[in-house]
Amino acid sequence: MAPSSGVERFGLSPLIRSALLSLYVALVLPLPLLAPEDLRWWMAAGLLLGLILVLGLLSEQVEADASGLQVRYPAWIRWLFRRGWSMPWQDIRALVPVGTSQGGTVYYLKAADLRHQLLPQRIERFDRFLALLREHTSVSTAGIGRLTPPWTYQVLQGLAILMVLAELTGALAITQHWVNLPEGYPG
Repeated sequence: MAPSSGVERFGLSPLIRSALLSLYVALVLPLPLLAPEDLRWWMAAGLLLGLILVLGLLSEQVEADASGLQVRYPAWIRWLFRRGWSMPWQDIRALVPVGTSQGGTVYYLKAADLRHQLLPQRIERFDRFLALLREHTSVSTAGIGRLTPPWTYQVLQGLAILMVLAELTGALAITQHWVNLPEGYPG
């Protein structure tokens, strides 16, 4: 798909991105502090590298223009993750619903050559994306919604923030000697 001025880009929903980044921070924040002192800098460097990888995973984009759809990662991380896919509008023949083990429904775009590609359902401006799909194809998008309701990511983000606050409170309690660590603790 050739880039043009008519390209619309859809990234991962900001709510989903922030919830997953918050969860990553909540899970790894205490690790350098809990590591033996001689390994703390290595642990911090590894966690920073992990953050870059998580940001890369969360940077997948959907691009739509007059010719079709393309799903891919930005150039800075594309070499590491899957290459993506593209599908011209005129090749899209149907949307195939598939139930998930959690009770949701994902949809696959079915092409004229019987190829199937997963419909991105976690993107920002999802309603606009569905409108483009309706405008350029003959498939019905009636009844298609996001894979998970927003409240699930709001709860996840709230829990991650509570975890970070608890970890920071624990670190403050230890540094202020409000809590005594066991004898022989390596930290």
